[in-house]
Amino acid sequence: MAGVATAAVSCMSVHSVLAETKLGRGTKSVTASSSDLRSASSSLRGARLSSQCTQRSHARMASKTLVAPRAVSDSQNGESCLTPEAGRSVLGIILGGGAGTRLYPLTKKRAKPAVPLGANYRLIDIPVSNCINSNVQKIYVLTQFNSASLNRHLSRAYGSNMGGYKNEGFVEVLAAQQSPENPNWFQGTADAVRQYLWLFEEQNVLEFLVLAGDHLYRMDYQNFIQAHRDTNADITVAALPMDEARAEAFGLMKINEKGRIIEFAEKPKGDELKAMAVDTTVLGLDEARAKEMPYIASMGIYVVSKDAMIKLLRDDFPEANDFGSEVIPGATKLGMSVQAYLYDGYWEDIGTIEAFYNANLGLTKKPVPDFSFYDRTSPIYTQARFLPPSKMLDADVTDSVIGEGCVIKNCKIYHSVVGLRSWIAEGAIVEDALLMGADYYETDEQRSELLATGGIPMGIGRNSIIKRAIIDKNARIGENVKIVNRDDVQEAARETDGYFIKSGIVTIIKDAVIPNDTVI
Repeated sequence: MAGVATAAVSCMSVHSVLAETKLGRGTKSVTASSSDLRSASSSLRGARLSSQCTQRSHARMASKTLVAPRAVSDSQNGESCLTPEAGRSVLGIILGGGAGTRLYPLTKKRAKPAVPLGANYRLIDIPVSNCINSNVQKIYVLTQFNSASLNRHLSRAYGSNMGGYKNEGFVEVLAAQQSPENPNWFQGTADAVRQYLWLFEEQNVLEFLVLAGDHLYRMDYQNFIQAHRDTNADITVAALPMDEARAEAFGLMKINEKGRIIEFAEKPKGDELKAMAVDTTVLGLDEARAKEMPYIASMGIYVVSKDAMIKLLRDDFPEANDFGSEVIPGATKLGMSVQAYLYDGYWEDIGTIEAFYNANLGLTKKPVPDFSFYDRTSPIYTQARFLPPSKMLDADVTDSVIGEGCVIKNCKIYHSVVGLRSWIAEGAIVEDALLMGADYYETDEQRSELLATGGIPMGIGRNSIIKRAIIDKNARIGENVKIVNRDDVQEAARETDGYFIKSGIVTIIKDAVIPNDTVI
């Protein structure tokens, strides 16, 4: 097998590694004052720091100087030991997003967080796994569009693993619903949280951790929460440092010398952009990188104190629909403490077909991928499917990621991601492509019968060529098909023919049938 081919056939499932990860994870240092800790502890009915964490904290205090609360970042060396622990004091709220029109047709039959990712996973696995790895065990996922596959995945992957005797953990989906008080569906991120605020406030927690369901990144939320507590903030916003070239495409924030947010600007240009430059050394960047990255953008991830959230959504902004454009800037104007927290790592908003395509193909990057699923200290969990290892017969596979349970016969695959249960027949060429695989297998008898009667089996047919394309699940690509965007079309909607083209990337719709000898 030429080059570097990665068979991702041992993906992490909660069933197999959750306990191991919790046991193996190191604890982190305390930076909050003792009075703060006592106050937080008493509000959770006497919750207290474990003896193990206390002993480690005392040892560290004796051996090193604690960083100032403003000098925080999400580095591997950052240390935090939350008290009360996140498992009891923090509620995770993952926002499933809207209809996902920019990701259409991948969202035609599924919610945006349920879109497959990296051969074996789904987008929702990223924030849920980050929560589990950060000891945030109470998690709600809010959604209202095409939620069937999302519900199914979450129940199979996490339903029987989070709760139990003396363990109050859960991952539950909350769908939009009408009520006598509110007959409307979710109108935005803030409105979604407001409609379920009656449920969230029943949880005996200190903070709400508000996350997006369509971002790709790895983050220890304990450091994020620790920074929120250290600065006595009402709201803490995760901030991404960036250069001028990228900054104008994001909502930017301006901070003072203590890291407190004092101004917001949505996608500024020219002089307005230059006015949003800040000293990012305040948040922990070294001077060299601070010069390269003089702007900070909101990641759409927040830690909000419980009392502050209730006051903002019910009293101060009862009609506001969005956190990023209404509630957070409004809280700043009210004089509330809104703090920035620097995250200096890989992060991608999977909001468009192009971003989704690039994020997946980035997994094949050499020598180090943009995002790695091979981190035992912070694994990404997913549903345990118990599929067989992938089988490659006389295949030439280079710089690619291959999911579980694939059958690949005498073909060429280069710089591609091949999803679980994929079937690629003889003579096929797959290059710079994302194949999402299939939800089920067809037997040899079924495939033979389809071929004998002029039908098309699931997968990639003989001698077909797939280049710079996304093939959604259960698609049937016939023999001698060429999906190469021959005319270099940038945008096209051919739903009746089974495909769309966005940003020059051909996307074959889920369950589509592409006849033999078709050229796209």
